Amino acid sequence: MTYPEVGATRGQSLPDGYRHVRRRVRLGTGEAVFRAAVTAMANWDIQRTSGLRVRAEGPAAVGVRMTVGIGFWPLRIWAPCQVVWVSEEPARYGFGFGTLTPHPERGEEAFEVWLDESDEVWFDLRAFSRPATWYARLGRPFTQWLQDFVTDRYVSSLCRLATASCRRAPGAGS
Repeated sequence: MTYPEVGATRGQSLPDGYRHVRRRVRLGTGEAVFRAAVTAMANWDIQRTSGLRVRAEGPAAVGVRMTVGIGFWPLRIWAPCQVVWVSEEPARYGFGFGTLTPHPERGEEAFEVWLDESDEVWFDLRAFSRPATWYARLGRPFTQWLQDFVTDRYVSSLCRLATASCRRAPGAGS
């Protein structure tokens, strides 16, 4: 891992010294929406339908390595990651993955979906990162814009994969 705070996205408090990104959206209601979201997350469909290329050793599980590619050939950057935690409960599923060398950023990203007591399905995305390469530092405004763009794509992709519509929770921006 390229950062010392491995597993920090498992909680709500993210480490200092990094850029933080948070999103919370209501995906819909019911077990079917919850199960569709879990499947889309576990199989990396959320990344694929967001426009990223994914090379993964298998479904999300602790220790599984995956590499995401962004851009267009020959300008595609491949960013290796590893799943560092997974939570599987009857009404909650999530995982976090962290960066490996030579990822242009260092940090962690988590995806979590849960079914609340009102039968509503919620999706949380939490991330912390900072540049790890000279080109990420040099292009910091662009890399931050790109991170926000991909985060928005993750949200809209999971909304499409799990249900026909969803809405952002109040105060759940980045």
